[in-house]
Amino acid sequence: MLSESSLFLKGVLLGSVFCVLMTMLGHIKIDYGKRTHHHERHHLQRHHLQAPNKEDILKISEDERTELSKSFRVYCIILVKPKDVRLWAAVKETWAKHCDKAEFFSSENVKVFESVNMETNDIKAYKYAFDKYRDQYNWFFLAHPTTFAIIENLKYFLLKKNSSQPFYLGHTAKSGDLEYVSVGGGIVLSIESIKRLNSLLSIPEKCPEKGRMVREVSEDKQLAVCLKYAGVFAENAEDSKGKDVFNTKSVGIFIREAMTNHPNQVVEGCCSDMAITFNGLTCNQMYVMMYGVYHLRAFGHVFNDVLVFLPVNGSDND
Repeated sequence: MLSESSLFLKGVLLGSVFCVLMTMLGHIKIDYGKRTHHHERHHLQRHHLQAPNKEDILKISEDERTELSKSFRVYCIILVKPKDVRLWAAVKETWAKHCDKAEFFSSENVKVFESVNMETNDIKAYKYAFDKYRDQYNWFFLAHPTTFAIIENLKYFLLKKNSSQPFYLGHTAKSGDLEYVSVGGGIVLSIESIKRLNSLLSIPEKCPEKGRMVREVSEDKQLAVCLKYAGVFAENAEDSKGKDVFNTKSVGIFIREAMTNHPNQVVEGCCSDMAITFNGLTCNQMYVMMYGVYHLRAFGHVFNDVLVFLPVNGSDND
């Protein structure tokens, strides 16, 4: 959700202070608009994809904003392991409620939680999502249970992106000549990217199963290899000021780094006001983040969002 930048960050920062203390003590129709150029390109250099700015949103009529807020739907895939039960519970009770639909994928049955039973492999999870939900969702977000996501900010970032184009975005990294999106910060694919990925799964020479690859690679790198054959390349997501919005570290770590590197500008030097994800959180930190992002308010300050993302009917989105 687009909010006054400083107010949003204040909430996150206040929440994150608790995260730091605990650590020290205990050790947005969906496809609005047409793109003026074709999205496909060569990835000879790191590509940066920026969020729209507030002025862009103000140009959209009120009726169009209402339509966007109702039609923008994101399906969330959370890859978990049986030993992650506490994190599983924390994610289920916090940010996952803000997805239009969220499902947990586990390699084993866990009696206390409902999950999709399969090997916790991101490519297999995407195939499952495409086969079952291709006509219901246009954006698919994958994360681990140590990640905290602000889904409204994700929808805002995607607001003027066309899901019929092959998007594959998040926090990019490089391994040799391969540019990929790190699963630590979460991975976002458009329906077109998943469609292309699905078409390659039956072609082993282009998208081999992990065990059949010449050398062992992480699943996020394997995904990048497969998508590369499909003409889909990794893009680094940034806000309008050029700051990363998918983060592979926690707010607490960013704040400590800012206190060291920018002691007179801790807030400005920390992270994006419109951040989408933070990673490496404990269960307690998940709840602290939920409080700071969604519940803490400064009296006398008024939110003047020009666009509101509404939960689907019957959702327990708080």
